Amino acid sequence: MNMNKHVIFWSITVGLGGMLFGMDMTVISGVEKTIKELWNLDDWTHGFAMATALYGTVLGAAFGGIPADKFGRKKTLFWIGLSFLVSSIGAALATDVNSFMIFRFLGGLGIGASSVVAPIYISEIAPAKHRGKLVISFQLNIVLGILIAYVSNYLISGLGENDWRWMLGIVGLPSLLFSILILFTPESPTFLLLHRNDQAGALKVLELVDPDPKGTITRILTNQTKVSTAERIFTSKYFKPLLLAFLFSFFNQLSGINAVLYYAPRIFEKAHLDKSSALLQSAGIGVANLIFTLLGWYLIDRVGRKLLMYIGSIGYIVSLSLIAYAFYADSFEFVPLYIFAFIAAHAIGQGSVIWVFISEIFPNSVRASGMAWGSLTHWILAALITNFFPIFTNILGETSIFTFFAFMMVAQLAYVKFLMPETKGATLEDIESTIVMH
Repeated sequence: MNMNKHVIFWSITVGLGGMLFGMDMTVISGVEKTIKELWNLDDWTHGFAMATALYGTVLGAAFGGIPADKFGRKKTLFWIGLSFLVSSIGAALATDVNSFMIFRFLGGLGIGASSVVAPIYISEIAPAKHRGKLVISFQLNIVLGILIAYVSNYLISGLGENDWRWMLGIVGLPSLLFSILILFTPESPTFLLLHRNDQAGALKVLELVDPDPKGTITRILTNQTKVSTAERIFTSKYFKPLLLAFLFSFFNQLSGINAVLYYAPRIFEKAHLDKSSALLQSAGIGVANLIFTLLGWYLIDRVGRKLLMYIGSIGYIVSLSLIAYAFYADSFEFVPLYIFAFIAAHAIGQGSVIWVFISEIFPNSVRASGMAWGSLTHWILAALITNFFPIFTNILGETSIFTFFAFMMVAQLAYVKFLMPETKGATLEDIESTIVMH
């Protein structure tokens, strides 16, 4: 029982980084039209301002594994919390688009780094049979953050001409809480063993969370006697996990998920809902996201990763096709339902599985680098899609864009069928021996 309490508390605490991730990523949807009008932005500058945080996530994801390996998972997570705090307050007080983008970029660094470090930490303290559920606590918190952002945007909207500043600044409160709670979590035992050679410290942590702490230490050390500073991830040895992570992240963003999350009010308004209704429908996205992520959390260690991806892929194809047809036929009555179905498909499939799967498929020695690779792919595409979505929809129209996303999800279905391995219930070391060439 003590094991469960400790593992759950630490996983939820670290997973709160995901809530900051979700809030910071989504609050922008409530202010995008205001800042465009306030600072008289053209389509290019508007899209770039919206995507600035995501360009920050690219750097955060690319380099987040470095401090995680050098200074530890815990210290890195603490500084991530502070970056969110400074970013949210700075963006809320911005007086022009340039200062706004600088602080949004800083928040993006935190998002990118948290998407690397938090899943690593959780996967390294979680027992194999519960690892899927516990790593999903990060995704659950992202979803909770998205819901909180949509609801707070709806509640704050209309409070005055500076309501958008409150929408952005509210992220500072959970940022401060996260930084404080991280101080009460221990360092990852895998980090202590492989990067600090601290068996006593690792044993102390594992005794709280693992029924066979000495056996786990022996297994980790046998698998990897020490981390070689010369170990490089971009070699033929790691080609398969690199390819699996790249394609998984590629398809995550080519579903159009970030375009929908960032521009939900705009999409609903184009479907002829007024601003208030659009913000409320956007909050409905947050609710659907949370419900189906909870369902994914319940199922991932029961039915496995691949079945959830099959369900999500098919759901994507159907819902995106219906959205595309609605814009083609100028028939918008059911567009909110189609978008809720799209969000549900994402939440139970890609949303539930991505951070679990990528954190599992790389060996201990290069896990931080592997997570950085997967996250980097994810965030580069997220930034580009968010930046260019307003431009391409103006040029090509919503029908063409959503048809393209649907076609990409057919390709994802083929990936799941022919390339994706099942990792349910296996230890990280067993997964390594299956996937990595020796």
